[in-house]
Amino acid sequence: MPPRPRRLVPLLLVLVFTLAACQAGSAASSAADAPPVRGVTTVDAKDLKFLPPAIEVKPGTEVTWRFVDGSVPHNVKGDGFASKTQSKGTFSHRFGQAGEYRYTCTLHAGMAGRVVVAG
Repeated sequence: MPPRPRRLVPLLLVLVFTLAACQAGSAASSAADAPPVRGVTTVDAKDLKFLPPAIEVKPGTEVTWRFVDGSVPHNVKGDGFASKTQSKGTFSHRFGQAGEYRYTCTLHAGMAGRVVVAG
């Protein structure tokens, strides 16, 4: 006896949502792992992403994040730095030592970026 369509609907919904979640996670991580853009010191929090997702600066450079996603709040949280949650305005942090600094918006899963400080 073939399965009834009503029984398949919940299973198909779970499958669709699982695949969508996997895709969203992989897209975000690949964006943060993108080659860093050199010479850029401003990152926009917009459309639920950080643009550009990766930048490269010299030690001692101040990086500024601009919150330009309208009424959608964001924050920036990394190892040793964190902004308040805000939907407009800016947050800045000076990177003194060489290294790779990954950060996220703790409000939106998969919203991530990184700053590469190269001397």
